[in-house]
Amino acid sequence: MDLSNFRFPKSLQTLGSHLPAPLANAPLMLILELARRRALLIAPDSLYGKSFCIKVEDLGLALCFYCDQGKFKSLSSLPMPDVSLSASAVDFLKLTTGQEDADTLFFRRRLKIEGNTELGIAVKYWIDASERPAWLNQFARRFMQTGEAM
Repeated sequence: MDLSNFRFPKSLQTLGSHLPAPLANAPLMLILELARRRALLIAPDSLYGKSFCIKVEDLGLALCFYCDQGKFKSLSSLPMPDVSLSASAVDFLKLTTGQEDADTLFFRRRLKIEGNTELGIAVKYWIDASERPAWLNQFARRFMQTGEAM
């Protein structure tokens, strides 16, 4: 099964949109903090004081946070974040693991960037340049292979 076009069912999208922001944001904030502490994801100064929203379209999630002197802090919601990135869960997995770069997803219209374009491009390049731990790449390969075997 090719997971490139995989989308979670609409019922999950509805459920995701009803989750309280602190609960929905918790996994992302934990991952960002662990990556920061292990020096895998060091925010450049250009992100300091900026607000972000990650929209996982097929899960109905809007994960909002800001960068406070290199640390990421959760926000319950943002009427207008500095930049917003939207994609499906699988596309974010591919981006996170380096299986697809942000430019490829963007030009295929699978990654949408809204708000401050200059900041969006800086974030896109920062994500692409970030080192990924070996276990993350192994997880992605296994996940994608499992999907192909279905």
